[in-house]
Amino acid sequence: AIGLLVANVLQPGASAAPAVAPPAAFPHLDLWDELKRKLPESFFGSLVPNWATGQQDIIPAILIAVGLGVAMRRVRERGDNRRGVDATADLFETFYRIFLTALEWIVDLVPFAVLAIVMHVVATQGLAPFASLLHFVGAVLTALLLQAAYYLLRVRLQSWVRPMDFLRGGSEALLTAFSTASSTASAPINYHCLRYRIGLREESATMGALVGSNFNNDGTALYEAMGPLYISQMLGQPVPLLRQPLVAFMAVIASVGAPGIPEAGLVTMVLVFQAVGLPTEYVALLLPIDWFLDRCRTAVNVMGDMSVACVLDGRTPEQLPIDAPRTG
Repeated sequence: AIGLLVANVLQPGASAAPAVAPPAAFPHLDLWDELKRKLPESFFGSLVPNWATGQQDIIPAILIAVGLGVAMRRVRERGDNRRGVDATADLFETFYRIFLTALEWIVDLVPFAVLAIVMHVVATQGLAPFASLLHFVGAVLTALLLQAAYYLLRVRLQSWVRPMDFLRGGSEALLTAFSTASSTASAPINYHCLRYRIGLREESATMGALVGSNFNNDGTALYEAMGPLYISQMLGQPVPLLRQPLVAFMAVIASVGAPGIPEAGLVTMVLVFQAVGLPTEYVALLLPIDWFLDRCRTAVNVMGDMSVACVLDGRTPEQLPIDAPRTG
């Protein structure tokens, strides 16, 4: 919500002239018709079109994947053919690891792609297109600061931790997140700060640092919601307000699915572009600034994990023995 609000108020892409002919305007949207259109009509029909007909609609495939996951869990809990279900789960896990490895290779090539894209843009259009990127950076940083302020307010109102103690105790985790651009790499430092420097209970620190690093990616969701709005404004075809809840929903889905490696959020942003009907090639325009914004949103992701841990810890601190220091 914060990302959508800032993008609509500041309009970072409105001042940029489109580099190429803009796509067709968004059609008139009926929300009920849109929801019905996103429901999969058949199992294979939602998976094949991406290759056979070139249609780019990822939401039905996501709904099918969620349904299959829930069904597998239910069958496993009932004990029906448990070995077969476990083997299927292992197969999906293997595919996940394979795709994650391939994604890491792609991310390793990102600097070369950035160099080529920037050289092409400067050679053909000069430095003018980068002015609007600075506006977008300012808008994203504003939204991230508002998100961080919300975390501090939540810590103040819903936990026993004071905001200044929260920032001092978690500073090492936040700096690690900013420097590595990886919430997964920051998880051990985050746990140490929550448990021994802030003084949370072990269960709260574990949930916030280790579980939150995989599922609680508010900074990434914010960025992935603002990116499509910025590109649509730059093209002169702003996303209608009725379609923006779909942008927010897909941004959350994409952020949860993004692995905790540097610049992975930019890869999953393709899902959001497909969901709202934007050409996915425009994602490349964000490459020159993503290396910096990736670090900023990762720090906000970790800060969100820490705030959740504080809220889970409640309003009463853990009673430690006298000889057990709270910081270390």
